[in-house]
Amino acid sequence: MSESPFSEVLRNATWGDHESAEDDSYLKALMAGQLSREAYGELIAQHYFAYVALDSASRSLADDPVAAPFVFPELYREEALIRDLETVYGAGWKSRIEPSKPTRTLVARINQVATWPGGYIAHHYTRYMGDLSGGQFIRMELQKIYGYQPGGGVDFYLFDEVGSLPRFKNEYRARLDALPVDEAEKQRIIRETKLAYLLNTEVLGELGRVVRAELAA
Repeated sequence: MSESPFSEVLRNATWGDHESAEDDSYLKALMAGQLSREAYGELIAQHYFAYVALDSASRSLADDPVAAPFVFPELYREEALIRDLETVYGAGWKSRIEPSKPTRTLVARINQVATWPGGYIAHHYTRYMGDLSGGQFIRMELQKIYGYQPGGGVDFYLFDEVGSLPRFKNEYRARLDALPVDEAEKQRIIRETKLAYLLNTEVLGELGRVVRAELAA
């Protein structure tokens, strides 16, 4: 068994993937205030499809002894994303959005591992720990750029029901460290987490088309 806490091993094993996920033309253009609200809505839309799948997996695994410690109803994002989509696109938002090919691949993988607690944890960790960390900087910048306030626009990034984010993240890491699985399963979780980072990076990479269309207009 590894002497280091699993949360630390997992973080170190995926750090390079995390770094590459942050090097993205769409996010750079978004953070630079170069994109329209509708172009920002493209990101919300892709999040929507992914989180409907992820939150559905959470509900289905709520009674699983391995996965249950990572099922947090206060983290569910679907309702927040709907408010954001309504703010950007209006009441007819559903007719304005569709999953990209990389998003369909990500959703298919989340659905595929929804019966495997370790796989679920890998995707949950990849998304939510990022949302609770770097996602908070993104929220603050988006509020400055677009003037959004709580109630729609950036609600995806608001986790008021969680309370202290540092305390919650520490508790999350403690639950990773306490996972009742063997070393082989931990290695499977690490591999799936790396795949989750790759799939999420491909979703962002595909949004580069939005940047090209916006800047060419």
